[in-house]
Formats: sequence, C-alpha cells, structure tokens
Amino acid sequence: MSTIAVAVAAAGILVVSLRSLTATSRENQKHPKTLIRPPLLALAPLSPSSRRCRRHRRRKHPPAVARVKHRNAAMGRMHSRGKGISSSALPYKRTPPTWLKPATSDVEEMITKAAKKGQMPSQIGVLLRDQHGIPLVKSVTGSKILRILKAHGLAPEIPEDLYFLIKKAVAIRKHLERNRKDKDSKFRLILVESRIHRLARYYKRTKKLPPTWKYESTTASTLVA
Repeated sequence: MSTIAVAVAAAGILVVSLRSLTATSRENQKHPKTLIRPPLLALAPLSPSSRRCRRHRRRKHPPAVARVKHRNAAMGRMHSRGKGISSSALPYKRTPPTWLKPATSDVEEMITKAAKKGQMPSQIGVLLRDQHGIPLVKSVTGSKILRILKAHGLAPEIPEDLYFLIKKAVAIRKHLERNRKDKDSKFRLILVESRIHRLARYYKRTKKLPPTWKYESTTASTLVA
C-alpha cells in the first residue's frame, strides 16, 4: 500500500507541474515582453559533493593586481629568509650640484690619499660624502672611485666584496678555535665559504682575478692581514 501511495503522490506532483508550465506558456504568449518564469520543481536536497562543486564554480579568480604583485616580488636572499628591497635612489640629474665646490682634480687627490692610507673604495665614498659633501663621485669626475684607483695603480688586489667575505670567514675560524662545540658557527662558516667560492669563480670568469687564484682556509688570514 505504501508504494502505491508514493507513486500516486509523485504522479500528482507531475500533473501539478505540467499544469503550471502550460499556464505560464499561455501567459507568455499573451504578454511576450514580460515573460513569467515557471515555478521550480520540488527537488531533493543537494548532496555535500554537489554543493562543493557548485561552490567551486562560484569562486572568483584572484584580481589581476595580485598576480602583478606576485610577478614583481623581490628576489629572496641566498642564505636567509628575507626578501629585502632597500636600495639607494640616485637623482635623475647626473650633473654635479651648483653648491659643490671641489674640482675634479681635488676629488681625485682626496681619493688617492685615502687609498694610500689603506681604505677601501666604499670607505672612501663614505668619507667624501660625510666630510666633503660629495654625494656622487661619478657626477663630479665622470668615473667611479674604483676606476680612478685603477688609473693611479691603487686598486685593491682582491675585489672588495670578496675581501670582506674572507675577513668574515677568518674571524669565524678564530672563534671556532676557542669554541669548538659551537655548531651554528660551523654552519655559518660553510655558508660564507660557499659564497667565497661562488664569487671567486665569477671574478675568474670576468678576469678580475688570475685563473690560478684559489681560496684556502689555511692561508686566508694572510690575504686579509
């Protein structure tokens, strides 16, 4: 009896829906501009999987701005988690400022004097900026500090960045002689020495170092003495 009752109820629902469809089609024929939508049939509740599918379809793609930002993201550092993007912003005008008094010959003389005292190109640049008010040597002389030093035969034998990395490695080795169980320092020494080897390969390729030059931890202290 129950199955018969369910079948009769289903047939009744179909008849009602068909009647409503025919009624709406007649109304649409009378008034074609204002179309009436037919009532939806009573459907069974959606399963969780079908709900998920619909939700996925409705989800909007991220805006184009977010994709552009991701493309222009800063490159990660080699041996750290940081993505620092700080850098100096040079002025658009490359001519020397009107208030700058020292001439080209005076600036070159200052650079050579500082180099003879054993100062590196970056240290000379800081000295000229802070004590003599020269913001950019190239705007005054037409060439950078390192090029001026090369012209006078006072350029450092080892490039500056490589020199300071070797100095750091020597300092860590001295620390490890006193503290043999410092595992973090051992790890940092490996990272510093790997950077030294990478830079040395680059400078050999660009012929800034001789092809026979080699970094050795035993003789590294003599390079930075």
